[in-house]
Amino acid sequence: MKKFLAILLILAMVFTFAACGSGGGSDEPQGEPEDEVVKVGMVCIGDDNAAYDRNFYMAADAAKARLAEEGINVEWIYTYNHPEGDPVAVDCEELAGAGCVAVFCNSYGQEPKMLTVAADYPDVIFAGLTNEGSWKDKLDNTVNAFPSIYEGRYLAGVAAGMKLQEMIDNGEIEADEAVIGYVGAYTFAEVISGYTAFYLGAKSICPTATMLVEFIGSWGDPTMEANTAQDLIDRGAVLISQHSDSTTPATTAQANGVPHVGYNISMSDVAPEASIVSSRIDWTNYFCYVIRSIVNGEKVDQDYCQHGLKDGDVVLTEINESVAAPGTVSKVAEIRAQLEEGTLQVFDTSTFTVGGQPVTTAFALDTDGDFVADSEEAVFDGAFHESYFQSAPYFALRIDGITLVNEAY
Repeated sequence: MKKFLAILLILAMVFTFAACGSGGGSDEPQGEPEDEVVKVGMVCIGDDNAAYDRNFYMAADAAKARLAEEGINVEWIYTYNHPEGDPVAVDCEELAGAGCVAVFCNSYGQEPKMLTVAADYPDVIFAGLTNEGSWKDKLDNTVNAFPSIYEGRYLAGVAAGMKLQEMIDNGEIEADEAVIGYVGAYTFAEVISGYTAFYLGAKSICPTATMLVEFIGSWGDPTMEANTAQDLIDRGAVLISQHSDSTTPATTAQANGVPHVGYNISMSDVAPEASIVSSRIDWTNYFCYVIRSIVNGEKVDQDYCQHGLKDGDVVLTEINESVAAPGTVSKVAEIRAQLEEGTLQVFDTSTFTVGGQPVTTAFALDTDGDFVADSEEAVFDGAFHESYFQSAPYFALRIDGITLVNEAY
């Protein structure tokens, strides 16, 4: 009897070991361990209701797909509706604490608080997008990026100029009525550079074009943007453009039968009878560059400078040919090629004056009429070289042909 029990015990042990060796008796095949996921954070000024932020989400999705093809699996973590102040610092801390290898702050104004957190997380890259302080601070893990959007603004201006000239040629307006209304956020160099580039592009096609700029004192406020666009139209603007975050300038333009040129995303879906085209920064390349560099143990450049149309970092949305003037697509392609080749400079100093005088220096007049020196002399070889010395706009000259409706911001 004892011998029989011993045999049963031995058999039971054999079956137990066999079960362990076959994966605990599970019928599921045992695969390879899951690939490592790289967490990346973004602090957003708004949410997906803002055209500005949607542009970033599109780029984040595109970067995730592109990096997945390279074997890098990315998980994006977002925080929303924090344009500045202490909430930005809290967001940065939480994203870094959650294991993000990089934290992107997607708007101007977030950077100061980002910089108060970065030193506490030296192994995390903090990127100030559309900012200017991170490239010159003393921290190795803070970086700055702002592609050369002024090139895209100029191209969008060319499309606007084509429309204005068509309106003149068709007898819809007189030559001196080719007035552009521009909804601006703030009187920062970023906005001044953008609307000036846009105006110069339009004027290159329609020489009689002038511009009215009205500021709202906010990056995005749908109601204020709509009201400002309406005010500009009431003041005589026959085409609307913008450096603001919502689509209400486009819908206001359409309601008034006025053409529109947008920013950040295509606005043809909300204003199909008005919106011609939009210029935008495509952040996909930059997101891929930063994340790939971190994964590969490579240094991330502290200042991502001189990346524009030819690199694919600045793009135009599809031209709405049902609104655009005939020949716009081919003309935009022609001018784009010249910009990419460097045979055309956006801020060619032979194409504009300040106070009736040619421009020979990058020094800008402040509100008191005094000259304020830039950090570098950007005027050379017959042009103002915007975003050449750093990846942040510094063109702040107030050129002739552009009238500011208000200067409160």
